[in-house]
This record gives sequence, structure tokens and C-alpha cells, in this order.
Amino acid sequence: MSQQQGFQPRNLALCTFAISLGVFMQVLDSTIANVSLPTISGNMGVSLNQGTWVITSFTVANAIGLPITAWLSRRVGEVRLYVWALACFILTSFLCGASSSIEELVLFRALQGLAAAPLFPMSQVLMMSIFPPQRRAMALSLLGMVAVVGPIVGPILGGWLTYDYSWPWIFFINIPIGIFTIMVVRSQLKERPHAPSHSRLDVIGFTALTLGVGVLQLVLDKGNDLDWFSNPWIIGGSIFAAIALVFLVIWELTDDHPIINLRLFANRNFCIGTTLLTLGYAGFFAINLILPQWLQSQMDYTSVWAGLAAAPMGVIPLFMSPVLGRIGTRIDMRKLGAGAFLVISLTCLLRSHFNMEVDFPHVAAVQFLMGLGVSLFFMPLTTILLSDLSGPAIADAASLSTFVRTLGASFSSSLTTWYWAHNASIHHANLSEQVNPYNPLASAYTGGDGSALLSINGIITQQSYMMSALDLFTLLMWMFVLLAPLVFLTTRPPFGGKASGGAAH
Repeated sequence: MSQQQGFQPRNLALCTFAISLGVFMQVLDSTIANVSLPTISGNMGVSLNQGTWVITSFTVANAIGLPITAWLSRRVGEVRLYVWALACFILTSFLCGASSSIEELVLFRALQGLAAAPLFPMSQVLMMSIFPPQRRAMALSLLGMVAVVGPIVGPILGGWLTYDYSWPWIFFINIPIGIFTIMVVRSQLKERPHAPSHSRLDVIGFTALTLGVGVLQLVLDKGNDLDWFSNPWIIGGSIFAAIALVFLVIWELTDDHPIINLRLFANRNFCIGTTLLTLGYAGFFAINLILPQWLQSQMDYTSVWAGLAAAPMGVIPLFMSPVLGRIGTRIDMRKLGAGAFLVISLTCLLRSHFNMEVDFPHVAAVQFLMGLGVSLFFMPLTTILLSDLSGPAIADAASLSTFVRTLGASFSSSLTTWYWAHNASIHHANLSEQVNPYNPLASAYTGGDGSALLSINGIITQQSYMMSALDLFTLLMWMFVLLAPLVFLTTRPPFGGKASGGAAH
């Protein structure tokens, strides 16, 4: 490891730029499809609920791929794994863009998420190895800023490509960027030393993880379409997923080389910090999934304007991230984390008062405010959950917390879309129960014209989805309010000690 950390590429700036591009592509693909979902769903002839599989397939496969990343890096080396992951990411991006059915697109998005799994962890390792110790914090802050730029660029770029060209270009754009990144990384880091390790892979644990998480995600995705537990497939899938996940927990706690180190949850700060990070990120993901869909499907925004409305969320974190990295060790991270939850809760409260007359500046301003909460969210909670750990446990904890957080986002996508559609159907039934040809008032208003009744039904549908979105934002508001005080259940760690090293991960 010392040889790796002493290695210097021929052009440090170019190498840093290329490694950052790999991270940028992964973050971009986590958000770029959000504003394109209505278009993709329409072109594929499926509902928005089914279109959400494009998001969930990527995130759940990405989560499944994270635990195996460390083992692969030890076997083949960080540089080779990074290059191979990029090559597979390029190939699957092309296949996504070339898909002609929703089934093909979901399959290739899952493979793309699997290929993307090593990109962020390996970029951290490579950046740590090519920078001297005194400049590593700056290097990791740079990666943090790149990760923050994604939520700004993703919605705008996705909207522009979808509106002015076609949705496949949100995937095709990865191809030239990925090829450039591979060429630079290979030329700059080909002489970086690597001592391969032939540690055993926990095949049984990885199989149980893949089957349990994969089937559970299918149950969540298909539940609404199959009427949940009235369908035998949903019942059988739920039982299978529960058995696989219980077996996974037992196996990982007893195996000598577990693929995920569940014993870390015995650490108080890690357990509470990871739980809060996962729930907070799930809520954050829900907001950024529903908002662009609502703006396009109910407010008649184009994909470009929906992207522009969502993008201001990334502005404040872009400037706050390096500042927090510099002064963070002198601040109680628990206060910052609690503040993040309260700010995001406030934005949910503001959204819960939206109506069909809300204008673009109002939507964008609330997104801009949420950026303050986002900037206070990731770094403090990551520092807290790693603060009592040291040595190899830090890498294991960083990997496990990222896995759980990504999995939470995937489940959040399915549950949020189901809640929005299900609640809208309830509101629609309540609003329309008196609007029919047999109601004298309705008949007098429409003159018995069936097309007028259809027009009224369209207005009711629009209002139903509006009311369902408000219900969702209200629910999220209370969730973030309840999460804020839970941050103080963690112990007051020595932020200038272990945490400062751990936070980099």
C-alpha cells in the first residue's frame, strides 16, 4: 500500500480530471433519467409507475454490486477494476439507449448499475493514492464537489437531450466521456503497482444478498400492478425474500470472511448514523423523483423546464462542501445533521402548500433552499457514523453504509411512486363520486354532454395527483422533523481525531 500511495502519475491534473469524470458519470446517471421518465414511459407505452423501474433497477443493482467491489479490487487491482467498470458502463449505456422495450431498458439499466458500483469507491482509493497526505482532504473535497454537480447538471442535461433530441441520448452521452476517461486513466496509472490478494469470496452470502434484495425489489415494483397480497406471486416473493434476508443476516454474522460486515451495527454511532443517513437519503430521493414527474405530467412542464426547476438544489452544496470540509472538525456534527433535517423539512412544508397556480420561480426557490439542507446532510452524518472506527473497519463501514443508503433509495423509488399513484386514485374517487350523468347538478353544468364530463374528469385527475403530491410532502415533512432529534442519540465523538480521517470515505 505504501508503494501505491507514493506513486505519482505523469500529469496529476489530467489524471485527477479523468478520475473525477468517472464519478461524474455515475452521479449523472443516478439523476439524469428522472426528468425523462414521462417521455420514456410514453414512448414505451407503459405507465409512470412502470417507468420508475428504470430508476429502481439501476439503484438496486448498484447497491448489490457495492459489497463485492472491495474483493474485486484486491483480486485485480484498483486501476484495472476502475477501467473494466468504465468499459462495462459504456457498453451498457449503449444498450440502454438502443433498447426498444421497457423490459430491455430495465435489464440493461440493472447491468449499468452493476457496472457503476465500483466507480465511486475506486475513485476515492485512486485519488488517495496519487495525492500526498497533506493534499488528500482537498482531493476528496473535489470528488465531493463533482458528486454535488451531478444533481445540478443531471436534470438540465437530461431535460435538454430528451426535449431537443431524444431520450436515448441521455445514455449515449456516456460513450465519448467514458472512452476519454479510460484512455487517460490507463495511460496515467498503468505503472501503478498492485500486489494481488487471493482472499476467498463469500459466494453464499453474495448469492443470498442478490436473491433477497432482488426479489424484494421486484415485489415492491410489481405490488401495485398485481394488487399486493391478494396475488400469490407477491405472497410467494415476499416469503422468499424474507427467508433469503434472514439467512443472509445469520450467515454474515457467523462467517469468517463476510461480504458485508454486519457486526459494525454493534457500534452505536455507526448504527444510528447509518440509519439516519439511509432514511434521510430515501426522503431526499423521493422528493427528487416525484417533483419532475409532477411538473411534467400535471403542470405541463417540458423536460427542460422540469430540469431547470429541480437543478437549483445543487447550487449551495457546490460552494458549501469545501467550506464544511475545512471547518468541520471544529463543529458538533450532530447540530449540523439536525439542522439539515429541519431545513429539508421546511422545504417539504413549503411544497405541501403548492397548488396548480404555483409558478416556476417559487418551485426553483424551494429547491434552492433545499440545497442548504443537502450541504449539511452528507458530510456530517458520514463523519458521525465513522467517528468511532479506525483502521480496516473504516473502509468496511464506508462500504456498508453506502450499500444500505443506495438500497434505501431504491426501495424509496418504488414505495414513493406507489404512494403517489395509490393516493391519487383515492382522491379521484372521492372527488368524482358525485360527477356523473345521473347527478342533476352535474348534468345541468355539462348540459348532458359526455365530452364535458370527460373534461371534468381530466381536471379531477389533475387535482387528485396534486393532492397526492401534497400528502407525500406533508408525510416527508414529519419524517424529517422526527429524524432531527435522533441525531443526538449518537455519542459526542472526537471530531478532530478518528472522524477526520474517516470522513474522507
